[in-house]
Amino acid sequence: MSLAESIKQSVMSGVENVEKTAQKATSNAKQAQLADFTLDYTKDRGIATHFGVLQSDTDTALKAGVRGPTLIEDTHAREKITHFDHERIPERVVHARGTGAHGYFKLHTPIPEITYAPILNDTSLTTPTFVRFSTVGGSRGSADTVRDVRGFATRFYTQEGNWDIVGNNDPVFFIQESIKFPDLIHAVKPEPHNEIPQAQSAHDNFWDFISRTPESLHMIMWHLSDRNIPRSYRMMQGFGVHTFICVNAKDERSFVKFHWKPKLGIHSLVWDEALKISGQDPDFHRRDLWDAIEARAYPEWELGVQVVPEANEHDFDFDLLDATKIIPEEQVPIKYIGTMVLNKNPDEFFSETEQVAFCTQHMVPGIEHSNDPLLHLRSFSYQDTQTSRLGSVNWNLIPINRPVCPVFNNHRDGFMQMQINKGPNYWPNRFGTPHPVPAKHGGQVLSPQPLPSGVKERVRGPKFSEHYSQATLFWNSMSNVEKEHIVNAFSFELGKCEDKGVIELTLEQINFIDNKLACLVAANLHVPPPKEVHPNHGKKSAFLSQVDYSNPNNAFTAVGRKLGLFVQEGFDFGIAGGIKGAFEGMGIITAVVGPRRGKINSSTTGTFLETQFTFETCRSTLFDAVFFVGGSGPEYEKLKRQGRWLHAAREAFMHFKTVGASGSAVNWLSRYALPGEMDQLVGDLKEDGVVAEQGIVLSGSKLKEIPSLIKKLSDEMAKHRAWGRDISAIAA
Repeated sequence: MSLAESIKQSVMSGVENVEKTAQKATSNAKQAQLADFTLDYTKDRGIATHFGVLQSDTDTALKAGVRGPTLIEDTHAREKITHFDHERIPERVVHARGTGAHGYFKLHTPIPEITYAPILNDTSLTTPTFVRFSTVGGSRGSADTVRDVRGFATRFYTQEGNWDIVGNNDPVFFIQESIKFPDLIHAVKPEPHNEIPQAQSAHDNFWDFISRTPESLHMIMWHLSDRNIPRSYRMMQGFGVHTFICVNAKDERSFVKFHWKPKLGIHSLVWDEALKISGQDPDFHRRDLWDAIEARAYPEWELGVQVVPEANEHDFDFDLLDATKIIPEEQVPIKYIGTMVLNKNPDEFFSETEQVAFCTQHMVPGIEHSNDPLLHLRSFSYQDTQTSRLGSVNWNLIPINRPVCPVFNNHRDGFMQMQINKGPNYWPNRFGTPHPVPAKHGGQVLSPQPLPSGVKERVRGPKFSEHYSQATLFWNSMSNVEKEHIVNAFSFELGKCEDKGVIELTLEQINFIDNKLACLVAANLHVPPPKEVHPNHGKKSAFLSQVDYSNPNNAFTAVGRKLGLFVQEGFDFGIAGGIKGAFEGMGIITAVVGPRRGKINSSTTGTFLETQFTFETCRSTLFDAVFFVGGSGPEYEKLKRQGRWLHAAREAFMHFKTVGASGSAVNWLSRYALPGEMDQLVGDLKEDGVVAEQGIVLSGSKLKEIPSLIKKLSDEMAKHRAWGRDISAIAA
């Protein structure tokens, strides 16, 4: 019996057994439910109309004579065209561009002292999840690698109903009050007179808004850091952004922030790389997530909580309800309590990823709203916008949105009602059902929440007025490399603005963060540097840099990375095959790049490798590292004129990536591709040895011990980038 059938049977015989049935369900619960709504088109099927009439011809319309007009009585043709005309639904106003995956959440550390929610207390449960990653500003057809906030929305299909953490990859937001959200989004969207630029914040309207909204400055520092050009969704943190309330069984309340920490670490693209990928593969992040799951390299995140007891709400120099502020981990450490794994791609993008409807108000008993002013109207907005986008108040009946627990209420009718509801549609009634459920049986009872004294007025809390301290903290916590990237990002964004007044006012605001930062940006824009008006407080956090190896939030591993293995006819199979085989066992993805698709023969008779890319269908930007396998024969003799190899080596080097070569390709790399960049390293290389430095890995022509090459190559890849490399002489 399927899970869905089991639940139906339980409901018919009485709801008292539903909890037991659901508790036996594992991560397959949602998949079993979706299976009831899934049609398999890979089997032998006859084509039919919507209403079941099989059709003998779907390629030619009914006509009056061989060359006569098409007849309106052709109901199949009309149905086919009409349905096509109505296939599109409105895209999301924000987060339109996205991708998703199914998975599961497993708790390993219960927190009964914080909440009574079963999902955060019962380690025997395996809860189905669906996650949607997205960009914010661009349209559904925009590119993946633009500089933008990334949505990180997670749905838990719990036994108590759907719980959504509708978060981002940045822990703060641009505004404190949701009433300003329409203004923010209008400002960042393409300018209304010409619909330019697409999926970019580098324009006058956005920076005009920012320069006049100082509460946005902390978020701007995150936005212009490397965080908002992530290497992969798999290598991206997630944050609930808001402060929530959790309640334990004793009715004790705590303020809680939710965090997602990726197992593969927090890593980003470099700006030049992001720009190029936007044209080379606009679906880069979608493809990366899809390919990883298909390869069973399932991405994982740890769920963490920062907890502040209600009694300590006012112990900080900022307001816990202010979504433009973090709680520094030095003050409140994160406690990691469970693991989420994404292990299944959707069967149909539209039905699942496009129609999934997250809402911040989807909370289960034990988790509640705080008085965060950004959260309150956001919760109203999400319910409202999903109804508008999906066309009916019945969007909860769409399979991807249905809870896995049974649902009974008195909501009726509306467009696209898909249930036949038998019985009363009001309460109270003579049948005594569906009835309110006491808290001891799982009914949601919101905890008594103290109300501030005062009068009704449009006002913010006194601590909401400080906007610069945490922006300065972020700047101070960055490495020199990251600071350089932030300066360059400010310079790029403001350099795209045409209104000098916007630039001047923005520089005034940046100057409140740090005078040196403002002066560096001003110098790049060739405008007068501002004088210091606000001294830097000098405080740092050890938890914010992506480059700092001591940051406990980060991880540096070659697992999940992608190597481009470049070969020509006559390549050394021992080296290429050894790398490919070892890396596959280590969880490192290896893609063979050759002169054509198909088999490329090695110098050893009867051996070959199948390519996944050709020199023309990929660039180094699509890989975390490139390795050029040496060999012999006519193609290797012509390497110095192989433009794609030359470009791949130089471009990867310029992007601080690991670049490797073996045998005859070492001489090519050092003499033609990167002359003068590795002379000392080449001088240290022995015929049967391996050398590595600053992301360059070279192996001799008579290498016998492949493990030493594998270790050095994977160790360099694990570092993500060789930031100490001098790239000033490279153009790619």
